[in-house]
Amino acid sequence: MIIITDSREQLPYNFQGYDVQVVRAGLPAGDYSLKGCENVAAIERKTIDDLIGCLTKGRGRFEKELNRLRPYTLAVVVVEASLEEVAHGKYTSKMSAQAALQSIFAMQVRYGIPFMFCGSRRGGEYATHGLLSKYAREIIKQYEVLHGTRTNKR
Repeated sequence: MIIITDSREQLPYNFQGYDVQVVRAGLPAGDYSLKGCENVAAIERKTIDDLIGCLTKGRGRFEKELNRLRPYTLAVVVVEASLEEVAHGKYTSKMSAQAALQSIFAMQVRYGIPFMFCGSRRGGEYATHGLLSKYAREIIKQYEVLHGTRTNKR
């Protein structure tokens, strides 16, 4: 599996210990994708402070990004924090936790893109790899069905 990391990603995951090849290139949306799926599958990575910044002064830019991701068959915002950390205001912004949570919920509903709270950077990397690998497996299954090469393996 070849994971594409957006060239603008400042602290990219290295996916060390995973059987993947990582290539840096410009992506049309998101921070991570799969080779050949750059226009249909993307993961947007956020630290807790970055996420809160996207709900305040960077909101317009973030909403444009979510709008670009809306038609993708796989689009997820992976957050390197827990929902509880957001709920307890464990970030540097003065934005209230209630306002942050309500904005997150509204964006998920408005754009149809889930926010996955992974607890940490390591959790975010794990989730990103897991989502992309499951997506790749589904593509392979669909290809096999279309070409009549699918066996009864699970």
